[in-house]
Amino acid sequence: MLKFSKKLLLLIVVATTFLGVSALAVYAEDIIYYTKSGDTLFKLSTRFNVPVNTIKQANNLRSDILNLNQRLYVPGAPGFWNYTVRPGDTFYLIGQRFGVSVGDMQVANNYWSAIYPGQIIVIPPAARTPAPVPPPASAPGGQVYTVRSGDTLYLISQRFGVTIGNLRSANNLWTDNLMIGQQLVIPAAPQKPKPPTGSISIRDDEVDLLARLVTAESAGEPYEGQVAVAASILNRMRSPNYPHSVREIIYQVVDGRYYQFSPVLDGRINQPATATAFRAVQDALAGWDPSGGAIGFYNPQKTTNRWVASQPVTTVIGNHVFFRE
Repeated sequence: MLKFSKKLLLLIVVATTFLGVSALAVYAEDIIYYTKSGDTLFKLSTRFNVPVNTIKQANNLRSDILNLNQRLYVPGAPGFWNYTVRPGDTFYLIGQRFGVSVGDMQVANNYWSAIYPGQIIVIPPAARTPAPVPPPASAPGGQVYTVRSGDTLYLISQRFGVTIGNLRSANNLWTDNLMIGQQLVIPAAPQKPKPPTGSISIRDDEVDLLARLVTAESAGEPYEGQVAVAASILNRMRSPNYPHSVREIIYQVVDGRYYQFSPVLDGRINQPATATAFRAVQDALAGWDPSGGAIGFYNPQKTTNRWVASQPVTTVIGNHVFFRE
């Protein structure tokens, strides 16, 4: 054990000093391995070409029984590497970096299909010396997204306006399984035409109604957010999928029970509008749209509607998430 620690420490210092990067990849005959479902000492012995007794002695094991996710030292595994997964990594990208196939890496790691930042994986012997680890990169025009509880590929694809196929391709995913904390590359979504912008005219009574909705929905929000709420209603007027007047949009009830705006349901729509809300409505009518072409908004701390949470996001202002169709 002491022999392993000294060797690993020396390699970490050398990698950090001369490569100028974090010691994320370490070449060593001794590797760290976390057991997965189906692992046995015999399988590990065969995979890493190390005798069973050597693994048992290095880890002070008194039986052949292994626990799931048990940390093991595997001494004398020539050509293998330990690598700590970085944000944006996929098996494909790591394989390209170290000159090994995805299949060989999955065999070395007992066929793991998903990886996440901070995870230690085993890199099997490669045909070339690895290059310094570059910073995580997104697909052209894309971004990196961290998987949250409840996420699925379908919901993520809907949220960012990309196809499931493009998500799979960008991240080299072979299954639908996702892990909380896993980071995915979100490729750039195809540009959808935005609703027409510019000034619009509505009746004075509808100006008052819209200002009352802005007051009820976004009083206390940044002024830009209040303008965005008003603009999202005007964007619905321009869309063929919604009614074409402010009054019909605000009072719309789908299937006789789904109110589009909660202030209509609880009566807050009947409270007087603030002067700030009137000004926000006028700015929206003049063509200012901080919502980015949104047709709706929600507070993620309050809504339980999975449909709105799955829609492509245009922007976030204050406590409101604005979304498009």
